[in-house]
Amino acid sequence: MHGPIRPARADTLLASVGERGILCDFYDENASEIFRDLEADAGGTEEAHGFAALVRPESGAILELGAGTGRLTIPLLELGWEVTALELSTAMLTTLRTRLADAPADLRDRCTLVHADMTAFKLGERFGTAILSPSTIDLLDDADRPGLYSSVREHLRPGGRFLLGMANPDASGRQEPLERTQEFTGRSGRRYVLHAKVYPSEEIRDVTIHPADESADPFVICVNRFRVITPDQIARELEQAGFDVVARTPLPGVRNHELVLEAQWGSVEDAH
Repeated sequence: MHGPIRPARADTLLASVGERGILCDFYDENASEIFRDLEADAGGTEEAHGFAALVRPESGAILELGAGTGRLTIPLLELGWEVTALELSTAMLTTLRTRLADAPADLRDRCTLVHADMTAFKLGERFGTAILSPSTIDLLDDADRPGLYSSVREHLRPGGRFLLGMANPDASGRQEPLERTQEFTGRSGRRYVLHAKVYPSEEIRDVTIHPADESADPFVICVNRFRVITPDQIARELEQAGFDVVARTPLPGVRNHELVLEAQWGSVEDAH
C-alpha cells in the first residue's frame, strides 16, 4: 500500500485549499460517497441493459467482477438476474451492501457479495457468464491481467462467456485529447469537476475528481491511474489465455463510446 498517486492537478488543488484538502484514491471510504452521488450520471442502467442483452437465457447466475458500489449490480438484479458481485475495495463493498439493505428482499436474495481480488480468487463454483464493466480492465497492469484471465477461466462453465467492457477508440472517429476537463452533477445536486490527462509515452491516464465548489469543506480530491489499453491488445491477450473472442458489440451508454469483447471459454461439448 503506497497511498494515492499525486498528479500535478491534485498537488495544485491541495496547495490551493490548504487543510481542507483530503487526497484519496477512487476506492477508499472518502471516495465511495462521491461515486455513489455521481452514479445517476454514470449510465449504469443503459450499460446493464447492454450487457444483459448479451447474456444467454440459460446462463444462470452472473459473476460480476469489480462491482464497485453496484452501478451495474443493482440494474442487473432489477432485470431479474442472479448476481455474484466481487469487489476488492472494502469501502465500495460497504456502500453496495447498504444499497442492497434498502432494496426489495427479492433483489437482496439474488445477490451474493464477495470481498476478493479479481486477479486471484477462488469461489468453488462456475458460472455461465462473467462481466467486467468498462474501464475496469484499465486498472490492471501487464503483470495483473493474466491473473484475471486465469481466474475467470477457472470460474466459467464450458462454453461460458466473459463479457469485457472497454472504451472503443474508433467509435468517435477522433483521437482522445491528451487533457480534458468536464463537470458533472451528482444525485445530490452537487457539482464535480473531472480532469483527465494522458501520458502517451507511459501509456497511462491520470484522473482527478473534485468538488466544483472551491469552498467545500472538506475538499475531497479523488485520484486514480488507468492504463491506456486498446481492445485489439486485450483481444490478443484473451486469445493467448485460451479464450475465443467471438464478437465486439457496441455498448449503449451516455458516458463514453464503449464496446464489449465477447470471449468464450471452451465449448458446450467439453462438458460432456
